[in-house]
Amino acid sequence: MIDGALPYLRCPVCGEGLARTGDQALRCRQGHSFDIARQGYVNLTAGRSPHPGDSAEMIADRAAFLAEGHYAFIAEALAETVRADDGLVLDAGTGTGDYLAHVLDALPAVPGLGLDVSKPALRRAARAHPRAGAALADLWRPLPLADASVSALLNVFAPRNGPEFHRVLRRDGMLLVVTPAPEHLAELVTAHSLIRVDPAKADRVAQTLGTDFRAEVTTTHSRRLSLTATETRTLIGMTPSARHVPLDEIRAAEQTVTAAVTLTVYRPV
Repeated sequence: MIDGALPYLRCPVCGEGLARTGDQALRCRQGHSFDIARQGYVNLTAGRSPHPGDSAEMIADRAAFLAEGHYAFIAEALAETVRADDGLVLDAGTGTGDYLAHVLDALPAVPGLGLDVSKPALRRAARAHPRAGAALADLWRPLPLADASVSALLNVFAPRNGPEFHRVLRRDGMLLVVTPAPEHLAELVTAHSLIRVDPAKADRVAQTLGTDFRAEVTTTHSRRLSLTATETRTLIGMTPSARHVPLDEIRAAEQTVTAAVTLTVYRPV
């Protein structure tokens, strides 16, 4: 699964290309070696990550919620928008790899790679699609990829490293950024005092990308979700609010919830 992405990977220590050494490691010509976990993802960090990312509980909730198809409209919007004939499709902050898998289904000729700092997420992402590899990497650090190697870069509810995105993206490539719209999960925010969407979210996204990108088109996608009490609790558990709200005290109920996101296509300049 990592083999399709191998030509585009670079050693995070020295920048050399990587090759397989048996089944359990990648190595560069300088001798730096990176283990492939038995679950299929490779650790491409150049030292200890400063944060572990989403917990196993958050990832389990996300996998369960996505499996119900509630966010399929986001995956469909990405698959309908993306364009790539060759090169690599990169999902920066891939989580469980569901969005990358949908995009690869729409692009049968290209390999994919999901990056995340969460090991529980990568255990799922590594088997999300036959053409998708998965690697442990911190998005705030230099990405373990060659210059201009990525034809399409997905960034769904994840941090953005503008300079590194620009470095790895081909000049004719596209960056697809999905962020929550102001009304996203508004009913849950009110009922359970969850983290609100920053009203200046669009401005902050533009600032993180700097002058390296220009926005080409922006679309909003929304659905009204009729959730059971269990699904409501699971949805809360997969959001950033799960780190701040005592989940065992939440009294979830059947609820209709607004899911709304903004999808912006950026081009490098």
